[in-house]
Amino acid sequence: MPAAPSSLIETLAVHAGAVGELDAGSATGLLSALEQVPDPRKRRGVRHRFSTILFLSVCAVATGARSFAAIADWAAARAGDTLAGMGVTAPNASTFRRALSSFAGDDFDRIIGRWAAGRLAAAHARRKKARTRRAIAVDGKALRGSRDGESRARMVMAAVDHDIPVVVGQVEIDEKTNELPNFSVVFDQIEDLTELVVTADALHTQDAHAAYLRRRGAYYVFTVKGNRKKLRKQLADLPWNDVPAGHTETETRHGRKVTRTYKVVTIAAGILFPDAAQAIRITRTRKRRNSRKRARTEIVYAITSLTAEQARPVEPAAYIRGHWTCENKLHWIRDVTL
Repeated sequence: MPAAPSSLIETLAVHAGAVGELDAGSATGLLSALEQVPDPRKRRGVRHRFSTILFLSVCAVATGARSFAAIADWAAARAGDTLAGMGVTAPNASTFRRALSSFAGDDFDRIIGRWAAGRLAAAHARRKKARTRRAIAVDGKALRGSRDGESRARMVMAAVDHDIPVVVGQVEIDEKTNELPNFSVVFDQIEDLTELVVTADALHTQDAHAAYLRRRGAYYVFTVKGNRKKLRKQLADLPWNDVPAGHTETETRHGRKVTRTYKVVTIAAGILFPDAAQAIRITRTRKRRNSRKRARTEIVYAITSLTAEQARPVEPAAYIRGHWTCENKLHWIRDVTL
């Protein structure tokens, strides 16, 4: 992690969304989880536990702190009530700066992701879900405001739950690589993928990714575009005119009316993708309200390893729409809210 103060605060801000509203029990659980993050400091002269510094930093940034002084002020304001009851004392701004400037975020990513996943599982257990399978979206993103001189912006690849937008796995993408080799790295952070559905954009419609998910007991719903020309042609050549619409949805937002029609068909042998069970054709029609122009129509194809017995047409449609959780409830929050 770079030593520049601003980038340290932004890195903490990336994770603050996983904290949300904490009751006393959840706060204690987060503090206990952060005990597992290795302390990069030398033992001599240490007065405050590293887990305490991380805990206070994440909570302060989640409430809007954007400097080490603001983090220290937030901690000092709560030292006499909530924090005292947890056995936590408030360090000064210099202590926050020195401690956070000396550590890398990989272990922090893994541990806070595991803690967030535990909260997520409990939340799922309390909810009645429309779908029988939990879904996770994966996507990469350049972090806004992280460009430094001639170097590119810092890239992060994250996995986020569709229903309760919590980041459950995350990795920073090195400048010399891209998203593709980090797909399995992100999902290796999630202990159990059994029966989960993974959604991804066309970049990740890769044989190796499908094989990895199969080994982990998960299913996929992948978009198919020009990077897989032969596969897309195979899907486009299916007898769609003979397939009835399985699901249609219409919404009016941002001054335009959008209608999506989903057709789903079972795939026969010969499709150039491992474990492909069903193909999906989405026809999107967009028209601006009060406009005399003709509606725009776009056709997109997708592929899934879920069989017809495992998923009715409305379910792949929900998974495809749910993938936008990455954009609406993760990327937007990081770029704009934080």
